[in-house]
This record gives sequence, C-alpha cells and structure tokens, in this order.
Amino acid sequence: MLERTITGAISSKSVVATGTGLVFAQNMMYQHTITVYRADGTLAATIPDSVDLAAYRIAGHPGQVRGAPVEAASSPDHKSMYVSNYSMYGAGFGPEGSDACTSGDGIDPSTLYRIDTTRLAVDGVVQVGAVPKYVAVTPDGRFVLVSNWCSGTLSVVDRTSLTEVRQVRLGRYPRGIAVDPHSRTAYVAVMGSSDVAQVDLSTFAVSWLRGIGSGPRHLVLDSTGRFLYVTLNGDGRVAKVDTDSGRVVARVATGRAPRSMTIAADGRSLYVVNYESDTVTKLRADDLTVLQSVPTNASPIGITYEPTRDQLWIACYTGSIQIFSDT
Repeated sequence: MLERTITGAISSKSVVATGTGLVFAQNMMYQHTITVYRADGTLAATIPDSVDLAAYRIAGHPGQVRGAPVEAASSPDHKSMYVSNYSMYGAGFGPEGSDACTSGDGIDPSTLYRIDTTRLAVDGVVQVGAVPKYVAVTPDGRFVLVSNWCSGTLSVVDRTSLTEVRQVRLGRYPRGIAVDPHSRTAYVAVMGSSDVAQVDLSTFAVSWLRGIGSGPRHLVLDSTGRFLYVTLNGDGRVAKVDTDSGRVVARVATGRAPRSMTIAADGRSLYVVNYESDTVTKLRADDLTVLQSVPTNASPIGITYEPTRDQLWIACYTGSIQIFSDT
C-alpha cells in the first residue's frame, strides 16, 4: 500500500537505506545533491555534491568541483555512506561522462565520496574509474567496491586508508555488485554481456557465471550466499542462480526493463522495479513466484527496503520517491 510520495527538487537514480532509520537518495547531475530522509519520510538533510578535491589530495582540479551522485552503500557499522559520482564537473575535467562509451575513450575518472552519517556531510573522497555506477561494502568492512561503467573495471578501495588498491578488468559495462557473507567473493553483473563475474577478494582472480541472460544489471544474494538473484534488463526477467553449480534454477518475467531489486529483512521476498512498465513486482524468493505487481509513478529505477518500518522506498527518475508498506 502506498503510504507517502516525496517530491521537490529531486531526480533520484537510487535510494539506499542505512538500516538505522535513514534513507539516502542520489540525485545525479540534475540536482547535484544527496537528499537524506528519516524513515517517516521527512527530510533530514540536503547534502551538496560540491567539494574541494585539493583538500583530499587529488590534484589538478582547483577550487570547488561538483559530482553527480548515482549509487550508494552503507558501511557495516552504519557510520559511513559511500556514494559514487557518475561524472565530475569543474576545473580540469573534460566532457561529461556517458553511458555510450568504451574503455580508453578519454572520459575522465570520477570519484567516490564518503559521507559521515552522523554529521551528514562529505568527509572523504577517492578517485576511481570512469563513470562509476554501483557501490558495495564488503561485510567484513575491509573494501568498498565500485563498478566503473566506462572503464570496464571494478575499483577496490581500502576503507581504512580510503585509497584505490586495484582495478580489476571485467569488460563492457559492469554494474551491480553483491558480496558473499564471508567477504570472499564479489559478484559483478556485466551488463554488456549475458554473464556475471566472480572476483576472488584475496587474489582478485576473475571467473565467470556464464549465460545467465541478456543484460544482467542488479544483483542480490541470499543471507547464506548460496543463491544469487539477477535482474535481466534485456530479457525482462529475474533469474535465480545456484552459486555452487553456476546454474540458473529459476527464471520469471516481471516487466519491461527490470532495473534495481531489494530483498526483505527476512529474506523471503524480493522486490523488483520495472522501468518501462512503471511497476514494482514482489517475488517469492524460494521459487520466484510472482506474488504481487503494483503500479508506480513513471520510470521507477531505484529501490530499497527500510527495515525499521518494513517499507519499500522506490525512486522514480521522473522526480519522486514513493514509500510503500510491505503488505
């Protein structure tokens, strides 16, 4: 049931709950802000994306520059939120990033911001690849992982030093990331393929789950790490993959262009936003049976489960956030 719709100066590409009663919305270059909400939907803060990179030892860009907040992930201790910037704007930066790109085409590297969740302000910046998209923090808190759409790589950032320690090459258009509960393996959806990469977080060797489906975009793991759920943007489906065997064990159509996905706190249900169908679909995690499909505002693209109130927050790219009760 729809409980509340948030509007205003927002263009949210994603919404991410901290698990402690805050929800971060990333408003891209259209607003140059991150808006932070309390679980009741009231605004807690508007964080501008302007920073002085010299203060973070990143040279070549004097004065204030701006980002384009796209995705976010909370640290395990909930003290920090990490936000990727699609592109950077200001002195020393070239043309705006683009989804139509290839590795080595000259698009500038972008950045990852660290935000203090108490002060609700940027307190760290690290350079990553070109057009970074999804962000994940390993459960052990050691690394922040960032998929770089145009570089075709996965940035591995050490959380303690806030430095990039490696870029792992994956191929065209890496996006969604999920990490197993023991922080041993990162799974990365490579959207320009039908495959999901498996990155060993000790050696950074890459292996593959092949032939999962067209345009894998977003990933969710169950609490055991045994089953991986994959939205297939090209197929209009969600796939369930057994990570032990690499086999797809279930598949279901949800709507046109399924984008982001989240899982309930109890792990029993999945929720998928279908960008071109203007719907959110509830699935039974066990066998991917469709339990419910509900209309949303136009262009739903981001979704998160807010556990303190058992709510779904849905970011619609047309300028609204909808809050649904999980009934």
